[in-house]
Amino acid sequence: MQPIHSCAATNAPLQAARRPARTVRWAKGVALMLSLAAAHAFAQTPGAAAPSSAASGVTNAAGASDVYDLLIGTYTGGGKSEGIYVYRFDAGNGELTRIASAQTVNPSYLVVSRDNNYVYAVNELPGDNGPASQRGGVSAFRFDRASGQLSFLNRVSAEGNDPCYLAISPDGKYLLTANYSVAANPGGSFAVFPLAADGHVGASVLTVHHEGSGPVKGRQDNSHVHSTVFSPDGKYLFAQDLGVDKVFGYRYTPDGSRGLFGPTDSRYTPVKAGSGPRHLIFDASGKHAYLTTEMNASVLVFDYANGKLTETQSLPMTAPGFKGKVGGGALHLSPDGRFLYATNRGDANELVAFAVNPANGRLKLLKRYPTLGKTPREFAIEPGGRWLVIGNQESDSAFFFRRDPATGELASDPKRLSIGSPVDFKFVSPS
Repeated sequence: MQPIHSCAATNAPLQAARRPARTVRWAKGVALMLSLAAAHAFAQTPGAAAPSSAASGVTNAAGASDVYDLLIGTYTGGGKSEGIYVYRFDAGNGELTRIASAQTVNPSYLVVSRDNNYVYAVNELPGDNGPASQRGGVSAFRFDRASGQLSFLNRVSAEGNDPCYLAISPDGKYLLTANYSVAANPGGSFAVFPLAADGHVGASVLTVHHEGSGPVKGRQDNSHVHSTVFSPDGKYLFAQDLGVDKVFGYRYTPDGSRGLFGPTDSRYTPVKAGSGPRHLIFDASGKHAYLTTEMNASVLVFDYANGKLTETQSLPMTAPGFKGKVGGGALHLSPDGRFLYATNRGDANELVAFAVNPANGRLKLLKRYPTLGKTPREFAIEPGGRWLVIGNQESDSAFFFRRDPATGELASDPKRLSIGSPVDFKFVSPS
């Protein structure tokens, strides 16, 4: 990595030079410095050929596809997993068929290009026990939707430790990763990578570090960037920093007129000290955003306009009187935007469902569902809204819950898939 240089302007834009990558540091968030045991088990056919109905794009009466490719990212430590798995999932009858896999280290988060032709994965290294000098990686794969096969393209350094999230810029020009960084040096960051037309990912052109800490010793001694999310209008980027209890805001100006990324006027949105912001999503209207906090397991609601987040509500995930460890995780809205779900790890191991008020975006608790395993992290809702799949990292299992799109209710008899350390899930419509 290049040495860190000083920048006199507090709100100086962050330019992206092609070579070498530039590193920037946001000091204290103020100044920028350059530098179911009872569940039904799936009958699986590993390596089986894709059913012909998938390739033809079968749809139901409502117009939603009945067949999808499901990509699953895993942790590969201990030899439980190979890397990324591809299954063909029939949402009409719940049948699942294993199609392919691709070997890569700790692909704990995946993102699919907008044309569905490429898949990008983090290589989450070094992890809790690795050397601080080791950097994580970002790997690119070509995805043949007809066959479900993944072909490795290339891998680049994440320019930080423990990459855990990926996002593609709205114009498709750049891939961003959030480097959580267990190690204090180099600390948390996000990095920006150019994307080539043939799917290859280029070396980082920009790395942004945050400086600061939070009140929880051992968890918030330095920056831990957990996700990077673009606003629906494509003009802003939000970086959720668990370590410093801030949601940092950046303008995105790919024409270079103000640098590639520059801090918003407010620079960041603070959240409750010691809460640890993790994942952020926006609703389809672009007027509301939702944030999970990992360390106190809450869901926050924001009004959003012109790059600014204004908190309007905070709800706990845990039941009143709950005693034990918590760990807020992922959150997703149903395809129709009427329901929001979030995972809570620790000793709770639950998926929490909320109803969304369409008038103001606020939430009402509906129900808590046990995930039937330990350490639920990411989950995904089938695009037709009929199924929800969630993984239990420490139980080597994923459960497929049939979902009622009208009520948001999950059925009590999910189907179980045995898979080593599942972490992330992405549905893709086959060609």
